[in-house]
Amino acid sequence: MFVFVCAGCGAELTTPLSQVALPVHAHQSYGNGVQLPVLMRAGTFAVDPEPWGGPWRMWDEIEPGEAEARGIHAPVRALSDAVPGAVVIAPGDVRGTRLIPEKRGGSCCGLDGADGPNMACEACDSPVATRVDDCSLWQAVRLGSDAVHRVPVDGIHPTPLSWAELAETGEVTPLYEPIATWGGQSGTSHYWSWSPRWEAAAGHALAHLLVASQGRPVKVPDGVATDVFQRALDALLPAAAPKRRAVLAGPQLPSPGADVDILLVPVHPRTGRTWTPAGPAASAYPVPLPLGVWLSLVSPPPCLPVPASGRMPRDELRDDPLPLLPCRPFRVDRPTFERTLVRLPAARSPWLRTILENVGHGTSADLVQTVGP
Repeated sequence: MFVFVCAGCGAELTTPLSQVALPVHAHQSYGNGVQLPVLMRAGTFAVDPEPWGGPWRMWDEIEPGEAEARGIHAPVRALSDAVPGAVVIAPGDVRGTRLIPEKRGGSCCGLDGADGPNMACEACDSPVATRVDDCSLWQAVRLGSDAVHRVPVDGIHPTPLSWAELAETGEVTPLYEPIATWGGQSGTSHYWSWSPRWEAAAGHALAHLLVASQGRPVKVPDGVATDVFQRALDALLPAAAPKRRAVLAGPQLPSPGADVDILLVPVHPRTGRTWTPAGPAASAYPVPLPLGVWLSLVSPPPCLPVPASGRMPRDELRDDPLPLLPCRPFRVDRPTFERTLVRLPAARSPWLRTILENVGHGTSADLVQTVGP
């Protein structure tokens, strides 16, 4: 457990926090006028290893070799020149700070951090953090890595759960959920949509699936994985045989065989480590998925029950009223897909560069999206 203190005066700026992995949707922007919830769970923090926010440099301003030294292997629109290593926490875990009114940024419904740090230490008035809560952005506070220090504190030090414990107690990420929008002329409204967390996780995984495909077609498991990945894979990859086979793998699942090429595996939510198999499947390409998303694939929600006569059994799902469903097919989050793929060394391959260019120019627009419906 740690408390973060001001690097200038030593004043405490947070409650005691334990470290977890940075969520895969941390950089996601979703929809237009959408109210996204808090990014981090209360009592936790994550470190973002990459720069976030301005100042920015366009791609043609980047020196040769500089991008690759930063882990970028294909052209991007711009690179951030901010200080890397920000500590990301929930807004409710902040203490001893005040907002800087003149640092509102170009926000629409809240704060977007475009003008740099917008929170100051109450004790010494030094800029220490950036609060983000504008529409379509996940709500968070980013403590500047050069503005704070972490200090260990006494207390309970939680031990990361084992893979078996995570498989038993982990929370499933729902495939679709109600989305709230900021009030306009008609007031605050809601609509039923695919989960933003799912779309970001799918964008991250799709980039890995393309790399694992080696340019050949891929067959994913039947069920939810087919709905989420297969349409995009079939459109982006050739239809020639033989297909590379992807299967679900992880704790409490049967060991995959040696004939499997790709594994859809969970990522530990606290350590950020990807589950790895033993035995013949150890050489298969692991495609990382957030634990809640992976659990949804392993134990998908039940289908609607078959109509029955007589009294409704206690464990059956009601079909009155009918469940609300998204009004469009699933589409992966395009910025997350692109952000992930350009950071994989395989993105230097000409065929993957072509896919990136086609997606960036709007090709396959029905498969990847920039904003929500």
